[in-house]
Amino acid sequence: MTAETLRPTRSTVADDHANPNQFALLRQRRFAPFFWTQFAGAANDNLFKFAFTVMVTYQLSVGWLPPAMAGLVIGALFILPFLLFSATAGQLTDKFDKTVMIRFVKNLEIAIMAIAAYGFYTNQVTILLLCTFLMGLHSTLFGPVKFALLPLVLSERELTGGNGMVEMGTFVAILMGNVVGGLLVAIPNVGHETVAIACVALAFVGRGIAGYIPKVPATDPGLTINWNPISETLRNLKLAHGNPVVFRSLLGISWMWCFGAVFLSQFPSFAKEVLHGNEQVASLLLVVFSIGIGTGSLLCEVLSRRHVEIGLVPLGASGMSVFAVDLYFASSRLPVSEIMGLSAFMAEPAHWRVMADLALLSLFAGLYSVPMYALIQLRSQTTHRARIIAANNILNALFMIGSSVIAGALLKVGYTIPQIFLFVGLANAVVAFNIFMLVPEYLLRFVAWVLSHFIYRFKVKGEENIPAEGAAILVCNHVSFIDAVLLMAASPRPICFLMDHNIFKVPVLGWLFRLARSIAIAPRAQDPQAYEAALDAAAKVLAKGNLLCIFPEGSITRDGTLQEFKGGIMKILDRTSRQGTPVQVIPMALTNLWGSFFSRVEHGGAMLRPLRRGMFSSVGLHVGMPAVTQEVQPELLRAQVQQLLVD
Repeated sequence: MTAETLRPTRSTVADDHANPNQFALLRQRRFAPFFWTQFAGAANDNLFKFAFTVMVTYQLSVGWLPPAMAGLVIGALFILPFLLFSATAGQLTDKFDKTVMIRFVKNLEIAIMAIAAYGFYTNQVTILLLCTFLMGLHSTLFGPVKFALLPLVLSERELTGGNGMVEMGTFVAILMGNVVGGLLVAIPNVGHETVAIACVALAFVGRGIAGYIPKVPATDPGLTINWNPISETLRNLKLAHGNPVVFRSLLGISWMWCFGAVFLSQFPSFAKEVLHGNEQVASLLLVVFSIGIGTGSLLCEVLSRRHVEIGLVPLGASGMSVFAVDLYFASSRLPVSEIMGLSAFMAEPAHWRVMADLALLSLFAGLYSVPMYALIQLRSQTTHRARIIAANNILNALFMIGSSVIAGALLKVGYTIPQIFLFVGLANAVVAFNIFMLVPEYLLRFVAWVLSHFIYRFKVKGEENIPAEGAAILVCNHVSFIDAVLLMAASPRPICFLMDHNIFKVPVLGWLFRLARSIAIAPRAQDPQAYEAALDAAAKVLAKGNLLCIFPEGSITRDGTLQEFKGGIMKILDRTSRQGTPVQVIPMALTNLWGSFFSRVEHGGAMLRPLRRGMFSSVGLHVGMPAVTQEVQPELLRAQVQQLLVD
């Protein structure tokens, strides 16, 4: 059995009736044992780390590890193995059975937690720092397995929901681990011993659940392991760089972890020095942050119509900046007071704004991260996917170590913690803008998402007929100036559009279409050379296995009826046949757009009277079955599109 055969087809598990939502995956063995295994591992990581952080922040006096720096040092030690060993972990995951790798990692966790138990019993900070590094190694080995396994057992329509469940589970586990760790370590006289027992017990629970994960064969069993971490790290980064969209998405995820690491590492000090709260208040910050991340992650499937919707990423980035900046204003002028408990803290109205900022900041971080992870999984080559994930972990480590260094340096020169939050929020806006300009697909999908959710009520019928992979020509009627934007919203894959050159002259829309690298085509009689160049460019899109959309009518309808189809599609197919490129032809019809703001109307132009059909006007897209070879003629395709309009 090959790795590709493991992925469910659209007609099986991806069926909406078989899997009504992402929670249904928790009833299936292909997902549930893996989910609970990673949940237990994340909970144990954070129970250990937070208990250790609280111990050295509130309970022990360690001269060489001041409380303000404890969170940064522990965080940096935990992520250092990601930088050192991710390249090796990615190779091992591609070469060996994923299930074997998971069980090995869980056995390693038991051994590490046994050493940590001794450290807690004896209050040996040095031993616990060593275990922090070793638990980072445990997570380094598990990371590539975690994200490489999902696209092998989930379909494209399940991938966003599955990633959302994993992301939600991870942060709920972080929440539970931190809350339990903070509560256990604070138990008078026996807190450290109780933490030790809990860490070992949770490691055994994770290993027991891992025994139920079904086997997932290796994706590249013939791979020769390169044990040199430096050369393999450089090779993995070069491999990831070969796909610009994937690589820049890796940078986007790494920035999100850099952003989040600043907040997570500073919560104990933020609670004590800025909010003047005790250990319970520090735990509350993590509760709010984790609930926000989990909520945002679960919302992704609902907001994306069960596709990989990267249009949510700009929305998430905007929210992260807005609420990080507001967190500065909410916390920078709080009055000095004695250290207060949870009830006294919650009684202060000013503190509710802080909690709201943290909740919304983290919710938007969930909307930002889940589609990026799903996109990387979907666009990465199957045999190299774990190594791409390893490259992601390497970049994550670099960015998170960088965040620790920068935050530590800012603290040293006198910046307050709220000022650091402000700095990170403003930096996030700059970084996000640069990413969206480098990868315009994010911005374009955001525009398409907004249009299809807030301007129109957009419903798609037959979306399963859009091929998940391979070259295809989408043949659609041309009703309005935003037809292409709506088609972007309907397709799980990027589409290259062959469009009338006059549309590129429309303000804003023309800029968007140029940003999407759409192909402008002029009538042959007007510019024969440009006409042939446009058809050649269209054929190259198909030769790369991508989607091409054409509007065979040649221009937007002026009376709402379907016009005659021109013969450009035959010339494109002739070029692809000479290249030996197999191409599907998919007829589709946009419905009920005629008469809306972006279409023409009889005796009038487009984009006049914005509310002429009211808000949330219902429009749709009907996608037909692929045309058989003998039906790929302009007049026959027109008849198929006409039938879709009638249906």
